[in-house]
Amino acid sequence: MRILIIEDDEQLCETLRLQFEHHGIESDCVHSGIDALYYISQSVYDLMILDRMLPGMDGISLLKIIRENKVRTPVILATAVDSVEERIAGLDNGADDYLVKPYDIGELLARIRALCRRPDTLEVSGTLSFEDLEFSPANLDLSVKGSSSPDGKVHLSRREAVLLEYFLKRPNQTLARQLIYTRVWGPDAEVEDGNLDTYIYYLRRHLRTLKSRVRIQTIHGIGYRLEA
Repeated sequence: MRILIIEDDEQLCETLRLQFEHHGIESDCVHSGIDALYYISQSVYDLMILDRMLPGMDGISLLKIIRENKVRTPVILATAVDSVEERIAGLDNGADDYLVKPYDIGELLARIRALCRRPDTLEVSGTLSFEDLEFSPANLDLSVKGSSSPDGKVHLSRREAVLLEYFLKRPNQTLARQLIYTRVWGPDAEVEDGNLDTYIYYLRRHLRTLKSRVRIQTIHGIGYRLEA
């Protein structure tokens, strides 16, 4: 798991980083909204911890920009102000959870685990793309850019679509099998181990049908990676 900490208190950032490292969690720390936008554009995170009060660009403004740019990464909004109005503002603008400072690291870790247990859901609008692929979550159609041939488009089942969307949001990133199961099927789903391999086979067959440059590579002993 990889977390982006957006917090102007450098001492708190270092404390969180060390605590996360102790629990096997990778993290990056930034101290302003501008730096956060750069990191978000360059990397994929499983979760973000966002301070409400940031220099230059406050947390709510940053959260609005993140969501307007279709970044669906779960966000825990942290603030020293404990009021109903503050909570409503945070949740209405795209926060997934709310934590009042000072908070206990055990509670923070529990909230992180809860958010990361939620399976991914399909976007309701827009198009995802990578290399020569374009995917429309709204109608579950996968196509090759610029192709007018009937063979240039395939229709996916919903499970195929959720799995492919998870890959498309994390291109060139090695994804562990257990993480894929948790995010695509859900943490409590009773899924046979071979189910993932079956759906990987289906997606690879679709990519061959489309004659796409994109491949799903097996990373032995770990999981899979979407790459050109």
